[in-house]
Amino acid sequence: MGSGASVSVVIPVYNEEESLPHLHARLMEELSALGCPFEIVYVDDGSRDNSLDLLRQLSREDERVKVISFRRNFGQTAAMDAGFRAASGDIIIPMDADLQNDPADFGMLLSEMHQGFDVVKGWRKDRQDALVSRKIPSMVANALISRMTGVHLHDYGCTLTAYRREVLEPIRLYGEMHRFIPAYAVWAGGRLKEVPVRHHARQYGKTKYNISRTFRVVLDLMTVRFLLGYSTKPLYLFGKFALWLLLAAFLSVAWSVTKKVVWSLPFFTDPFFYFACFCSLAALQILLVGLVAELNMRIYFESQGKAPYVVRETHNLSRAP
Repeated sequence: MGSGASVSVVIPVYNEEESLPHLHARLMEELSALGCPFEIVYVDDGSRDNSLDLLRQLSREDERVKVISFRRNFGQTAAMDAGFRAASGDIIIPMDADLQNDPADFGMLLSEMHQGFDVVKGWRKDRQDALVSRKIPSMVANALISRMTGVHLHDYGCTLTAYRREVLEPIRLYGEMHRFIPAYAVWAGGRLKEVPVRHHARQYGKTKYNISRTFRVVLDLMTVRFLLGYSTKPLYLFGKFALWLLLAAFLSVAWSVTKKVVWSLPFFTDPFFYFACFCSLAALQILLVGLVAELNMRIYFESQGKAPYVVRETHNLSRAP
């Protein structure tokens, strides 16, 4: 399929010397068949084998191969962020280096992009991984992420995805947050579609994933949920908790007053009175924290010149808003 859009394939690499020659051959075959300008951005994430030497050789043989090498292992999220920053294509496709993703899916992803989507998310419908250690934790994580973000996907963990570069430009990645990019894209007004992609069993090396990553994902999910829902209005989040505490304080005081009036029981020594005092003080503290968070967010946006919105396009404007 011919297209004027250029493509950047971003691949984090960590100890994949056995997979790299086969992967690169497949990439060149599939990308050349697309009939559009392309580049491959490999990000070596502190490999301890010969992966970096192989990548250096590939970059010497073809200028379309870009290589970024980290001084140590910083993790997949950092590698993907570095690759996104270095990529120059109109469409950016990250994928794993372990040959489990299939470059033969590029054409299908790009065809869907031409239908007007900003993100075409891969779904490993027939996943070739261990049930207990990989599939079940993944299903739990996908359900939790879908619930918390409101963006319902079958497979947040699938790296193989096509993004328009303007969707990725405002996003900075930390922790394990690369898997939440589709949620960020939808939050920014992007159109998303999930499509089944091929998935193969690992042939070389050992998996870098383990069940402990599920717990890190849950912690990052809390951050993402806050950023998506309350990054520009944190007082709304803290205010909700404060209002519930104030309601509890009011009901406790009302019950203490009722006990005093109806049964002539002590008021100031009543446990509900103490509980009301506690809830009132807690509500005040939470509101103050919310105000501080609000001030910090305003300072963040204003000091860096960031806007709390994302513009898709403009017409007849001399400069962007």
